[in-house]
Amino acid sequence: MLKYVGQSETRVDGVRKVTGFSRYTDDLKLSGMLYAKIKKSPYPHAKILKIDTLKAEKLPGVKVVITGKDVPNRVGLYLEDKTFLAIDKVRFIGEPVAAVAAESEEIAEEAIALIEVAYQELPAVFSPLEGIKPDAPLIHEDLSRYKHASIILPQNGTNISNHYKIRKGNVEKGFKEADFVFENEFYVPHIQHSAIENHCAIAQVDPDGKVTVWAGCQSPYAVRRTLATAFNIPLNKIRVISPTIGGGFGGKAGTTLEGIVIPLAQKANYHPVKLNFKREDIFVNTFVRQGMYAKIKTGVRKDGRIIAEENIFYWDGGAYAEYGVNIARAGGYASTGPYDIPNVKADSICVYTNHPVGGPYRGFGMSEIHFAIEQNLDIVAYRIGMDAAEIRRKNALKDGSATVTGQVLENVGLLQCLEKVTEDIKWDKREKKVSKTKYRGKGIACMYKAPSMPNNVASSAIVKINEDGTVNLLVTAMDLGQGSDTALTQIAAEVLTV
Repeated sequence: MLKYVGQSETRVDGVRKVTGFSRYTDDLKLSGMLYAKIKKSPYPHAKILKIDTLKAEKLPGVKVVITGKDVPNRVGLYLEDKTFLAIDKVRFIGEPVAAVAAESEEIAEEAIALIEVAYQELPAVFSPLEGIKPDAPLIHEDLSRYKHASIILPQNGTNISNHYKIRKGNVEKGFKEADFVFENEFYVPHIQHSAIENHCAIAQVDPDGKVTVWAGCQSPYAVRRTLATAFNIPLNKIRVISPTIGGGFGGKAGTTLEGIVIPLAQKANYHPVKLNFKREDIFVNTFVRQGMYAKIKTGVRKDGRIIAEENIFYWDGGAYAEYGVNIARAGGYASTGPYDIPNVKADSICVYTNHPVGGPYRGFGMSEIHFAIEQNLDIVAYRIGMDAAEIRRKNALKDGSATVTGQVLENVGLLQCLEKVTEDIKWDKREKKVSKTKYRGKGIACMYKAPSMPNNVASSAIVKINEDGTVNLLVTAMDLGQGSDTALTQIAAEVLTV
């Protein structure tokens, strides 16, 4: 038995949190702090004709006012399609068009109200199914000019920010050989993460040009790279510090308000600038889980063996790509779930809409994909008169099976897991009626987590042993409340026997 790993341990951050000692970003009080607010678009899609900031600039207590012309560089993790403040046009309700830094939040709010913006409203797109139509309004007319990662495939002249394809076997032949062919459609809506801690960021620029950002972000190194690119800051002159984080769930993984406080701080004469989003700001100005429409066509034999499947997943990526394009890619990897299907045609398509920006949310697309896959499988089982657990057994990936991408699997364990679960929940025993209006039912679903990174990506850590025998552990994992700091401490203690 291991001494530390797998044992119940007191959380290393537990005492700090229950005593109120932990400090979150909004708890930080820096000398000379200025407070920021943003001017937001009232339209989902519109040209910006004019922005007049003169009245706001003259308001006593206002120190800095910026617009899109002050932050012109386009950024993005996989597709560089956004600026931190809108330039020329807005693409979703709530998109920031200007920002103010003032001596108090109240003054900043008053200044924002004094900024006048003239718009010309444009036709908008509110669904990926609308967005893929040939005559749909284009949300990004300059898509062909945007830089993007080689793994991302935007379709110029359309609203498609990424189209990931999977082809395996001969799907048309498979459908002809099937005894039954079923077609089903599913929909998953947008969802906001709603972490208990609001999004907050602080930036300060030193006299030598070094920038320090404090923000409760899940991926500080990715945020650092994005900010360095956006503002032409050498990496050795920018530091991102992530204090205690009050939940993230994916919503704090990318760069949002961090890109607004830096240009304000650069003009604030060395004053630190804080921007703290209200809950209503978070619902539109931070990432949401993407909505998704799924169309699944399944060819199955009488014995329950699935021999062909054609899947199309339309992802509502929102106004900008950010993480959404890679979520669509990961969805393609998982397009048939943990099942061995010989003939597959799958298309996972991320579509621009005039919604808030889509991003990672508790599983990086896997819950959305598998919701559709597993609901479809239940329907197929019902239609052919087969037990829901049995149809999963017949099609489960096993040792030696190949996924839709061709990867041969080892040590799968899915069949053993199914056996254990059905035994433990007494799957074959149907529950009695609870009352006149209520039944107690049982359901079963399987899933696996497809990767969103190349298979040669590795994690690393640095362990420093001090003169007195104590240990410092340096890792890039952020503890959002899931207990990773405690788990990593246990691993280090086990390996070092300390």
